[in-house]
Amino acid sequence: MEQYSEQLNGVFQALADPTRRAVLARLGRGPASISDLARPFEMALPSFMKHIHFLEGSGLIRTRKEGRVRTCVIEKRQFAAVEAWLSEQRALWEGRTDRLERFVAAAQTKGETQ
Repeated sequence: MEQYSEQLNGVFQALADPTRRAVLARLGRGPASISDLARPFEMALPSFMKHIHFLEGSGLIRTRKEGRVRTCVIEKRQFAAVEAWLSEQRALWEGRTDRLERFVAAAQTKGETQ
């Protein structure tokens, strides 16, 4: 997964912001225009657009322009990379906690026999 390090850095940085997470949650229900996405947030459109550009730059969303309307959609491919990394980490830590559990159980058994 080392080859995905830079890619994952951008994704996790994008996910660190609550506004960007809210945008992604909304896009999880389907495509939306920039104005629809910006509506719930109390910020100027140029400030909101920085979030959109960050999400687009991290590969989590893509935008397309039709006439005067720019529509955003989720880019599922990036989420697959994050899911793969998280699965790898989960397996690693589950293995470690399993070994710790066996160690503690063995120590308790040894302590009871002394």
